[in-house]
Amino acid sequence: MYDVFAVYARPSEPAAFDAHYVDVHVPKVMAMPNLLDFAWGKVAEGGENGPYLIARMTFANAEAAAEAMSSDVGRVAVADLDSFAMAGVVVHNVPRETAPSARP
Repeated sequence: MYDVFAVYARPSEPAAFDAHYVDVHVPKVMAMPNLLDFAWGKVAEGGENGPYLIARMTFANAEAAAEAMSSDVGRVAVADLDSFAMAGVVVHNVPRETAPSARP
């Protein structure tokens, strides 16, 4: 599995950010090809200087993620960041590792 995390900085207008994120951006992300799972949430302990929201998009592998992001739908979703994420967003690509099973 392969995850893409988007870590959003605290916006100056949280209500406007939230409305755009939920009503406009989330549907664009959900339409991306190869997306296996999408989850997001607001950071509870972020404070004024911490991140505001973190989203996780899960793909089968790095190639599936790259294909999704470079698709027409993916490019539209990425371009949409300029509409609401003016405070900034940092994207992390994270290939999943699995721990060895605990065996006696």
